[in-house]
Amino acid sequence: MVTVLMWASTFVIMRWSATDISPGPLALIRLLAGSLTLTALILWVRRGQRLIPRGRGLANTAAFGVIWFAVYTLVFNWAGHFLDAGTVAMMVNLAPLMVGVGAVVFFKEAFSRRLFLGMLISLSGIGFITAAGSTGQLAWAGLIIAFGAAVLYAAGMMVQKLALRDVDPLSATWLGCVAGALALLPFLGQTAGELGDISTGTLIGAIYMGIGPSALGFWFWGYAMNHFPTGKVASATLAVPAVVVLMSALTLGEVPPPLAILGGAVCLAGVAVAQLRRPQRRRSVTRAA
Repeated sequence: MVTVLMWASTFVIMRWSATDISPGPLALIRLLAGSLTLTALILWVRRGQRLIPRGRGLANTAAFGVIWFAVYTLVFNWAGHFLDAGTVAMMVNLAPLMVGVGAVVFFKEAFSRRLFLGMLISLSGIGFITAAGSTGQLAWAGLIIAFGAAVLYAAGMMVQKLALRDVDPLSATWLGCVAGALALLPFLGQTAGELGDISTGTLIGAIYMGIGPSALGFWFWGYAMNHFPTGKVASATLAVPAVVVLMSALTLGEVPPPLAILGGAVCLAGVAVAQLRRPQRRRSVTRAA
């Protein structure tokens, strides 16, 4: 739940800063702040221990960092220039549907009927959101970009699962964030050029996104991914859009179109179905006469 709240705030801050800073510099500042935070944390926690894994673990962790931390964050920021925060959140949360299927195909995880039904319900909710685009209420360019972010989100989550087979969650988050920051260094010149023009609030928001959602949020997420089924954890993130819509309405005065709101509500219904547990049957005990 802590991770869900932190990630929800990211959508609002991203949208709020869209008119003040470009997607690349915003992503770079965020990941630099996250990398510094995680470096300090891992040096304190892992004193005297090997910090960098070898072979497959290092390769998978670096790939996860580039896909999820770098490219996803960049595309995510770009989507915020076209769509309100709530709509971006609802589009990005197509990712758990992709992950749920991928977990069955690649990781041979059990795909329960409840999880499958919940995913289908949530997918129908996404249909309402895209319908809002066909009415002209939303920018199609933004919907396409947000869908691309969802694909990157799912791909990063799947590669993270592979990395966590050889690397602990904290190390994977640290190395992934550093790899993502390095991948975004081509934006260093643009970032330096824009720093003098952005507001203090935007800078603080970017740093917060690095320390909270990127560093701590991804660490907590990695722990959950390492201890619970991928599909089940992924479905929990479908609660993010509702939180984002509420935050966005309260802080930015923005709300998605009615069709998009309806789609978000349907997505939440899918979460509820996916998270239901089969009730345990009580065994009757017969006593011998």
